[in-house]
Amino acid sequence: MLLNGIRVVELATYMAAPSAAALMAEWGADVIKIEPPEGCPIRQFFQTSGSLNEFPDNPVFDLDNRGKKSIALDMKKAEDVASLKLLLKEADVFVNNLRASTLKSRGLDYASIKKDFPQLIYASLTGYGLTGPDADLPGFDVSGFFARTGMTSLTGRKGEDPTPPRIAVGDHITGVSLTAGILAALLRRQREGAGCLVEASLLRAGIYALGSDMAIQMAYGRVASTKTRKESRLPENNYFRAKDKKWLVIVPRPAGSDWGTICRVIGRADLADNPDYQSRRARMLDAEKLVSLLDEAFARRDRDEWGAILDKAGIVWAPVLTPAEVVADPQTKASGAMIKREGINGAYPGPAAPVAFPDLNLPIPAPAPELNADSHILQKLKKKV
Repeated sequence: MLLNGIRVVELATYMAAPSAAALMAEWGADVIKIEPPEGCPIRQFFQTSGSLNEFPDNPVFDLDNRGKKSIALDMKKAEDVASLKLLLKEADVFVNNLRASTLKSRGLDYASIKKDFPQLIYASLTGYGLTGPDADLPGFDVSGFFARTGMTSLTGRKGEDPTPPRIAVGDHITGVSLTAGILAALLRRQREGAGCLVEASLLRAGIYALGSDMAIQMAYGRVASTKTRKESRLPENNYFRAKDKKWLVIVPRPAGSDWGTICRVIGRADLADNPDYQSRRARMLDAEKLVSLLDEAFARRDRDEWGAILDKAGIVWAPVLTPAEVVADPQTKASGAMIKREGINGAYPGPAAPVAFPDLNLPIPAPAPELNADSHILQKLKKKV
């Protein structure tokens, strides 16, 4: 196993920081999740999200907590803070997502922990970072990753109402970022013998995820707004609906050499040969007309037919799938992106980690633990003292 012998103590709720620890558990680390006495709020995901309470399992909680152990502690009690420090004494990594003021009031901030555990990797995940005027504000991915970073304003059309993002997308991107930082810090400790602070935030991860646009904004003070299909800067770089009402997307190569090939395979060689449309700028200026003409052509065949034609022509494309279609897609299974999870009523499919190690044949991690299922670990430590 990749991380055998690494012990992680996680003092975190919701999804972002727990997802980082879950990846480490999947790769062999011994992860102890510290929960409040009532449990992590995501244990009640279906009850609090407005969904009908009809599901025997909780795949949302399991995704970010599989393979972990659970100990319930109340961080408002001094004796429970002392218990946490007993666990940290034997840990390699401390993952937390509490606000800086809360951690400091309990003697769990980095400066305090470093004095007692200089070899510990202290991994902090916050909404807005550990410094600055908003460092102590609470944050979720909708607020910190999407709204505050410019992501929300750019994923919708200018002037239209914002569209709420899907569940925990920013959390999981930030969690992967934190995992990468932890692994780098562990490698440094192996070489130099000292722990360090690893800091990730929804704000910083969101700005980096939007990095290409933000690089332009930071360098030149402006960025292009999101366009409709018929306002596309490159008409052939677009979504098209086939005869069976299913959508596909075409992504031509940046050099523009695919324009002629696309036109010919859809039966519009006249557009490919038209001298007025040989340059990218000329096609952009007449985008609305060209998108309409391409729409007419793609409406003549079903999506699967177009797929075979585009593949043969070497054009980069993909079907626009629903989540149900993704689950049924043979490539999803073949790529290892979906694995079986053990639940109350037996095994059910769930998302795999975003990185695989095919040569290592890693075991499937155990399901997420029941609340406080592993309190015996703490009791053994107390007996040693």
